[in-house]
Amino acid sequence: MVVKYFQDALNKFMQYQASGGILLLIMTILALIFANSEFHHFLEAPIVLTISNYMIDLNVEKFVNDGLMAIFFLLVTLEIKREMAEGQLSTRDQQILPAIGAIGGVAIPALIYVFFTMDYMVEGESATRGWAIPSATDIAFALGIASLLGKRVPISLKAFLTALAIIDDLIAILIIAFFYNTELAVNNLLWVAIIFIVMLWMNSRNISRKAPYLFLGVILWALILESGVHATIAGVLIGLTIPLKVKDANNNSPLKVLEHALAPWCAFLILPIFAFCNAGISFENLSLASLISNPVSLGILAGLFVGKQLGVFSIVYLLIKSGIAKMPHGANWTQIYGVSILTGIGFTMSIFIGNLAFPPEYQITDEVRAGILAGSLFSTLLGYVVLYYGSKHVLNKKK
Repeated sequence: MVVKYFQDALNKFMQYQASGGILLLIMTILALIFANSEFHHFLEAPIVLTISNYMIDLNVEKFVNDGLMAIFFLLVTLEIKREMAEGQLSTRDQQILPAIGAIGGVAIPALIYVFFTMDYMVEGESATRGWAIPSATDIAFALGIASLLGKRVPISLKAFLTALAIIDDLIAILIIAFFYNTELAVNNLLWVAIIFIVMLWMNSRNISRKAPYLFLGVILWALILESGVHATIAGVLIGLTIPLKVKDANNNSPLKVLEHALAPWCAFLILPIFAFCNAGISFENLSLASLISNPVSLGILAGLFVGKQLGVFSIVYLLIKSGIAKMPHGANWTQIYGVSILTGIGFTMSIFIGNLAFPPEYQITDEVRAGILAGSLFSTLLGYVVLYYGSKHVLNKKK
């Protein structure tokens, strides 16, 4: 009886749209506690994967960031592919507002960050290398906050936020692929290209079984891991090859089946684990004064909290006022502004890019994460308040 009660409660929680964001918040708090405890070295514990004579030597943090997050990027790619083929991004009218809004939401935060850091050096290199950190949006957290507001956020605006965040993720994927790579291993990349072409051929031959794609995908990931390109790009390449239109033996789309299977694992396991492993900040040598005076922290904070809302809202305003795009149905300008603020919740995506821009040897991890958490927190609080009060008169009219 007790077990069934907890099972029902767990199922209800998982079906609640804001549950992913709530879980991320809980894991962030635990990460902060863990990072300031005697157990924080656990993340450096080794994990060795052995297949025949092939060995992959990782630690816990790297396994999460390079391994589990590749699965998350696979899911993101599947979502983007489906939305562009038959969903919220399948027509020009549906694409233009979130697409150009997302570009504004990437460009303005990057410029603000560069303004703060252009004269600052980190370990002998310009701190401007972190320009992409405040350009990302955490779709799970942003949608979680929007969902907490219920009917105060129209369905059309939630769809707009989802589409914008998906395009934001696509831009983040391109940024990671082109700007945050180390020295390239050409032989590995040649094998990656061959396997990717084989997988595309399988798609063109309407091979609907998922197993061959996933088997080759694991090999692809192992090759990319040692190639100098970030291993999460393997998830992107796998996602591009999974068939959407073809039907499997059960008359289902392989892409949709895989997307449906991965979504709860990513929302309730992979992203929370990532947050736990990466959101921790050691307060031992960190003070409020050092954060306020650090250009990297300030640049990230300002980029997320000011740049994202300014970039998204200004572009959306111009597009709607000029008649190029239409106002989302049932929405008003205050609600659009509130949603624009929520795009400043960079959190997991910003932390991920921050890890690539400033690896541990740069000795600025805590400052980067502090800027991300502060910018995301301010965006959460202000976005919630604006949407809550900006929608009040709309609800009163309906009554």
